[in-house]
Amino acid sequence: MAVQQRRNSKTRKRKRRTHYKLQKPALTKCPACGEYKLSHKMCECGQYKGEQIVEVEG
Repeated sequence: MAVQQRRNSKTRKRKRRTHYKLQKPALTKCPACGEYKLSHKMCECGQYKGEQIVEVEG
């Protein structure tokens, strides 16, 4: 296992961690019901790509 030979500076550590950040999910609006949903996922109303996939009660 690798062992650190000398201490890394704060700047070097922070440069490495610049990519460790949260990303907001890509939400799209459902054309049928108008609710926001994740891209490439079926909506709560049962629609996917403009087609009714699942019948939803309620």
